[in-house]
Amino acid sequence: MIAALAMLLAGPVTPVTYRLDDARVRPGETKVEREQPYREGVGYEPGGGRRFSVALPEGNWRVTVTLGDARAATTTIKAEARRLMLDRVATGRGQSVTRSFVVNTRTAMLAPPPPNAPGGTMVRLKPREAGSPTWDDRLTLELLGDAAVRTVRIEPAQVPTLYLTGDSTVTDQSGEPAASWGQMLPAFVDGEVAVANHAESGETLKAFLTELRLDKALSTMKAGDWLFIQFGHNDQKAQWPQTYAEAATTYRAYLKAYIAEARRRGAHPVLVTSPERRNFDATGHIVPSLADYPAAVRAVAQEERVPLIDLNRTSVTLYEALGPQRSPSAFNDGGADKTHHNNYGAWLLARGVAEGMRAIPGLAEHVTAARFDPARPPLPDTVAIVASTARSADRPAGN
Repeated sequence: MIAALAMLLAGPVTPVTYRLDDARVRPGETKVEREQPYREGVGYEPGGGRRFSVALPEGNWRVTVTLGDARAATTTIKAEARRLMLDRVATGRGQSVTRSFVVNTRTAMLAPPPPNAPGGTMVRLKPREAGSPTWDDRLTLELLGDAAVRTVRIEPAQVPTLYLTGDSTVTDQSGEPAASWGQMLPAFVDGEVAVANHAESGETLKAFLTELRLDKALSTMKAGDWLFIQFGHNDQKAQWPQTYAEAATTYRAYLKAYIAEARRRGAHPVLVTSPERRNFDATGHIVPSLADYPAAVRAVAQEERVPLIDLNRTSVTLYEALGPQRSPSAFNDGGADKTHHNNYGAWLLARGVAEGMRAIPGLAEHVTAARFDPARPPLPDTVAIVASTARSADRPAGN
């Protein structure tokens, strides 16, 4: 086991396969007992549930799982901080199926700047991010439902990366019932692309820079990658003077700076308008709350000739299709929250983003989701994402 760990930490070319079920271990496999706690770089995390971890350096990792059991089973797999990778994969009695996906891992460390150069050596994380699977030294898979996982094979993946930047409507929310579209998106793309969700609650275009979050994404960005940019909910808050950005001036300038940084590295920027808040008027229509910010994003996309995913318009169509009575079922805190989503709402918005990706050359071929019409959304009982064991202790601070 120690030898396998050393090989992984060195950045292996040869895959490492872990046997998780009770079947006989085959040559080349490493046995992991069902109750084996995480130690020496492999095992299950404490705290309940089946969260299988392997120590790995940051990067993109192809995970190939063999699923199945003696009985009929349905298995859901999430990675890191509840990123949906496989959604309710059914296997019949004695049946075995193989699925593959790519997980992006990272730490908060940055390469030290040269002597006398400004900068920092790590991302300035918020206290609530301490101990998060997003920023640790391992890859974590949460095995849910019947968790009928026979083997897990891990190997480096040389694939394009979709870097997501944004606020709490994009981030990997840490616990149930909160969720955001960024952590659902991996389930709707193929195994030839990675989703690296750098978004965080409370962020703005300015704060994302000063906390070195953009620097972290740029530090591993390469030609052919993608940078998704969705800010606005917090940028519009004039009561936050250090991070406020006026829609007509500084907000547009910061968007263009992000675009330029991506292009300088040969990556492709994509602008995403922020989803609307759920405020209905007496006629059942959504009352706009984001002022001129969505329009500013659309204008910059046109000026810079950048692909646009208009999630703002998609969200309005979606909420109005669900209506005032049914739409709370897509939001956090049992619908009391009008900004942040639950699993169902995040899944719907991620479907909207995936639909927008179909119009972008180079991304369209990676979309695996069925076609989605926000004017005819599926109802909650047809989605039913399996809940994680982790639960949110507090509501998100900021958007």
